[in-house]
Amino acid sequence: MSPNIVAILPELWTAIGQTFLMLGIGLSAAVLLGGPLGVLLFLLGPGQSLERPALFGAISWLVNTVRSFPFIILLVALVPLTRLIAGTSIGPVAAAVPLSLAAIPYFARLVEQNLRDVPRGVIEAAHAMGASEWQIVRRVLLVEARSAWCWP
Repeated sequence: MSPNIVAILPELWTAIGQTFLMLGIGLSAAVLLGGPLGVLLFLLGPGQSLERPALFGAISWLVNTVRSFPFIILLVALVPLTRLIAGTSIGPVAAAVPLSLAAIPYFARLVEQNLRDVPRGVIEAAHAMGASEWQIVRRVLLVEARSAWCWP
């Protein structure tokens, strides 16, 4: 190793740790908040059992609006919220706030699209057997949609 690389190794390890911290916070927020949001979008969508066009339209508009913002603009626009949540507007934890808020709608759309790929007949069969909405989501939709995420 050259002397220049050895000199920056401590800072490099710190930066890698901060990167994983930001990714961990952002990914956790996306899965914990974006997953249920995606399920909600699917259930409120057209042709579904909990169809609510007005509520679906409002949530869908919000998701699309946040997804369409360039990240750097979102980063600057969320500085006051970042200071409120993280106590500062600089650093890895502060950067994780807008990163999380940007990741949530992307993951929500991913979940919604995978749930839309579940065959309608499977959902109708679960309804015919008397399954509740919660049972359909937990034991039918999420199980069937998961196969789209896995390789054959």
